[in-house]
Amino acid sequence: MSLRNSILIIAIILLVDQFVKIYIKTNFVYGEAGQINVANWFKILLIENEGMAWGTKIPGAYGKLILTVFRILAIGGIGYWLYDSSCKHSSNYLMIAIALIFAGAAGNIIDSVFYGVVFDDSYGHLATAFSDKPYGSWFHGKVVDMLYFPIWEGQLPKWLPLWGGQEFKFFNAIFNIADMAISTGVGILIVFNKKAFTRKTLVESHTNSQG
Repeated sequence: MSLRNSILIIAIILLVDQFVKIYIKTNFVYGEAGQINVANWFKILLIENEGMAWGTKIPGAYGKLILTVFRILAIGGIGYWLYDSSCKHSSNYLMIAIALIFAGAAGNIIDSVFYGVVFDDSYGHLATAFSDKPYGSWFHGKVVDMLYFPIWEGQLPKWLPLWGGQEFKFFNAIFNIADMAISTGVGILIVFNKKAFTRKTLVESHTNSQG
């Protein structure tokens, strides 16, 4: 896969991710009050993540800033990985995986860098864009999440060690399009590991065509 096609994948994912986030942010009230039940197992529910996956935070006054800067540095490394893989004519599996991871990381970075100064809060009312009273500052935005799949909720069997008899919900994470892109990219690298890291050079391709 060419670098141009990889960039096209990234651009499409970013456009879809940001369109969905902006729509949800400006049309949904934060939390369960604004929840829409698409099905028993699928809900649209606006929450905002101040930290990393699963709501994990870096403690301290500068924790959010450190996280955002780290994300920017990381995406620089991912971008170089994509460029280097393209120059080495790496497999389509690897190129697609890196493009997905890059797009997902970039999508969440946009939230972290800009959303704090673009939007006001969504608590008890609909947020507005380019508000006179933004909820945060540069590099201190919150990542918008909305996809919720509570496929099963109930009490675990009492005979189960450690967690027996406790209430359990599967799947209780709330995520976004960018998160899906990252997870899919990582999944490709894990499931198709051998194919992803098999490099096909121009010389090998020419040799095969002659054979």
